[in-house]
Amino acid sequence: MDYSPIRNLYQAEGGMSGVSLAVTPPREPDGTTTPATKPQQKVPVKQQQQQNSVVGGVMGSLRAIELQLIAFIMVFSASGLVPVLDLVFPAFTSAYLFALSRFAFPSYGRTSLEIFQGSRFFRFYVILGTTLGLFLPLAYVLGGFARGDDHAVRSATPHLFLLSFQILTENIISGLSLFSPPVRALVPLLYTVRRIFVIIDWINDVWFIKTLPANAHVKDIAWYWFGRSLAVANLAYFSINIFLFLIPKFLPRAFEIYFRERDEIESKMAEDRHSAAGNKSKSSAEKKAA
Repeated sequence: MDYSPIRNLYQAEGGMSGVSLAVTPPREPDGTTTPATKPQQKVPVKQQQQQNSVVGGVMGSLRAIELQLIAFIMVFSASGLVPVLDLVFPAFTSAYLFALSRFAFPSYGRTSLEIFQGSRFFRFYVILGTTLGLFLPLAYVLGGFARGDDHAVRSATPHLFLLSFQILTENIISGLSLFSPPVRALVPLLYTVRRIFVIIDWINDVWFIKTLPANAHVKDIAWYWFGRSLAVANLAYFSINIFLFLIPKFLPRAFEIYFRERDEIESKMAEDRHSAAGNKSKSSAEKKAA
């Protein structure tokens, strides 16, 4: 099996902000990313060209990450290391989210709004999740492949497969106004619920099924406990993530934005109808007077 796409993915995603793309840089009203410092430009045309080049570079980086994620997904899909249920789950989730966006929570805005902007501590928390959930498990899988430890590769691969699909889905729908905030918030929620069960299977494999030989070397013992500790750390982190952030904070925030936007649009439409009715009555009265 060719694992070069996985190695390339590990090298390319060093700049990702975190597992969930809920935390993003501040954006201008036109949708462009706000730089950390804004240089003073006397000529507006040059400033616009600079902003366009920055946005183009960011979009190019996102496309590169998405291509790496697709390569990662394809390699493990074809490897036979991912159970059928986990292979089907992304397709079912995508279809369900699309149905919600059409029938339950249609989008009312023309732009994709940010759902949550966190503090520095929260950004550190998200980066920690990226390290525990993506980088270290990927290193564990690559290390298992190098050591010939098929058990390690098979145990951690389903989690990586689902997390890659989650990041890819978030990258795609976060920039589309077709999907409303509640639908976007359900992406990490649904995937995290499924991955918690997958991580529990991972823990069962490394804690209760995999055993060490009596004459194991120190490096083998260290590798054994690295896999055990990583599985427990992932379960702890993503359990905290879903029960202390996604459900009590992130999801309500998404619904708050959605219903506020819907109420504003409905209020504006009611005012327009009232104004149109008033103008029509005034026009009829003027005609009768004439």
